Amino acid sequence: MGKAKKNKSESEQTTFEFKNNTSESQKTIFEVKKNNSEFKQTIFEVKKNTSESQQLTIELNLSDTDYYFNRELSWLEFNNRVLHEATDPRTPLLERLKFMAIFSSNLDEFFMVRVAGLKQQVLAQVSKRTPDGRTPSEQLDAIRVRLLPMVTQQHQHCEQELRPLLAKAGIYILDYVDLNQKQRNYLENYYSEQIFPVLTPLAVDPSHPFPYMSNLSLNLAVVVKDPETGAELFARVKVPRVLKRFVPLPEKLQQQQNGKTTSWTGVPLEQIIAHNLESLFPGMKIQECHPFRITRNADLTVEEYEADDLLIAIEEELRKRRFGRSAVRMEIPVTTSKLVRKTLMRELELEETDVYEFDGLLALGDLMSLMALPRPELKNPVWEPVVPRRLRFPIGEENVEDIFSVIRSRDLLVHHPYHSFSATVERFITQAAQDPDVLAIKMTLYRTSGDSPIIDALIRAAENGQQVSVLIELKARFDEENNIVWARKLEQAGVHVIYGLVGLKTHTKIVLVVRREADKIRRYVHIGTGNYNSKTAKLYTDLGLLSCRDDLGADLTDLFNSLTGYSRQKSYRKLLVAPFSLRDRMIAMIQREIEHCRNGATGRIVAKMNSLLDPKIIAALYNASQAGVKIDLIVRGICGLRPGLKGVS
Repeated sequence: MGKAKKNKSESEQTTFEFKNNTSESQKTIFEVKKNNSEFKQTIFEVKKNTSESQQLTIELNLSDTDYYFNRELSWLEFNNRVLHEATDPRTPLLERLKFMAIFSSNLDEFFMVRVAGLKQQVLAQVSKRTPDGRTPSEQLDAIRVRLLPMVTQQHQHCEQELRPLLAKAGIYILDYVDLNQKQRNYLENYYSEQIFPVLTPLAVDPSHPFPYMSNLSLNLAVVVKDPETGAELFARVKVPRVLKRFVPLPEKLQQQQNGKTTSWTGVPLEQIIAHNLESLFPGMKIQECHPFRITRNADLTVEEYEADDLLIAIEEELRKRRFGRSAVRMEIPVTTSKLVRKTLMRELELEETDVYEFDGLLALGDLMSLMALPRPELKNPVWEPVVPRRLRFPIGEENVEDIFSVIRSRDLLVHHPYHSFSATVERFITQAAQDPDVLAIKMTLYRTSGDSPIIDALIRAAENGQQVSVLIELKARFDEENNIVWARKLEQAGVHVIYGLVGLKTHTKIVLVVRREADKIRRYVHIGTGNYNSKTAKLYTDLGLLSCRDDLGADLTDLFNSLTGYSRQKSYRKLLVAPFSLRDRMIAMIQREIEHCRNGATGRIVAKMNSLLDPKIIAALYNASQAGVKIDLIVRGICGLRPGLKGVS
């Protein structure tokens, strides 16, 4: 019999060495003891050629912080991949601009929610550590250390690479100081007619308190001098969101390339305002003018258990989000004076670590507007989604096969954006709404598009006398206002609207259609991974299953009864429903692959997901990896699991 040597480190992670001096067969499995609890998974076992077996227990501390990526830092690496697309010369030019804008918009949401949440934890003196061992304060420090080089690279690349490349392609984002006299004359007139009437200068003095600055607003900090008193005064001018961020010049005034007019020339709105401030402060001398941008806490906190009406409670929280939430970030140019910087930091109650300085333009998310330019050669080819073969019916013929008969013949799996969303999912819902044999439609809505044909179809169904029930998740982040509008519109049409479950966010995407047919009442279902949004369905990869299987129909019936009524049902025939059965069943399936390896067969796991953070799932995957299961994980965003750890993953 061989012997094992155990060498225990201070972190209680046990390594081992096995020496085999006999012909005994051995089988490598493992056992984990976590925090001396009863939770065990066999990970190492020695079997002799007899019926006896001897088990050797090795302790592996899965609470070791080295085994996990930090959630926030993992997200930053995801966003860094977006930035990589913006800097990749193989990416078409306007697509690079788009990725630059997405990087900025992603960061805005990150600060509004994640950074704001960490700051609240620090204020509340929360000291709980994350699986990777960091406190909220340590996470904030690590975020800034990782983020500073990323945003510096972003702005440098935009100024030094993208703007020159755009100019070479005939697309100019001109700074006001680089305009010729004719261009300036035009913009002065444009300012007087189109911009000046919208502006409101706000003074700061004992009779004018420091003005509230809305979230993600672009502003000008202005210092003026009163020639009569010599006093220097501070004022703020908000750059209006109702106007175009980049003001286009008329064709006759656009930049020339080799004697030819370029395709587009625009000037940043804040620079036009900054060079015409005398009209806002007549009789004053403009001393300084600096753009700056504020990000505020925008996380939604609703005391759901205390709310009498969830919709009203969320509306109230949305008002709080617009007004009165604390600032969490300020973006300024590196040229901003110390006076203005200190004034803004003091009034907004910001620390040095909340300030980010850049060269060049602020609010790069506004670059997305340039994607509308008619320059197809600077964009990716437009993808035309295909209609699944079974749904390619002849047009104009009578008695055309309907989508229900297609689903009855066998299940239909669709993969967006490669399969057309409008020809599959939207068609399923709109046809159900128009079908006199359809008795009821039940559906969940998390996010949908502004001109949603699905909303219109549900309203028509209710008007046609069908029983229509829709769960609208009011807590879908940054879609709360849109979903409140849809909820009220559906209610006015007679749709039964449910606002989600107290304490839970309903993220499932399901439709149940109940139809009267010759032989029986039949239930048709759609179970998908993506939102019922025709716009994002052209961009995001998602799967959807259309079926009329009895077990799926029964499961969705039970699930909708749970969502709309009272139920303690926790198990279903085929569905895995969080928070009741999803995690346990996933762990059981992972364990099944471990057993395959123990029995000499092949264990295999391939999983695709948005994020991977659940510690129990991660621990189960580590166990599977140690047991010899081959694992491929396709994780779009945040990932807490660390691959490639010797002896672990």
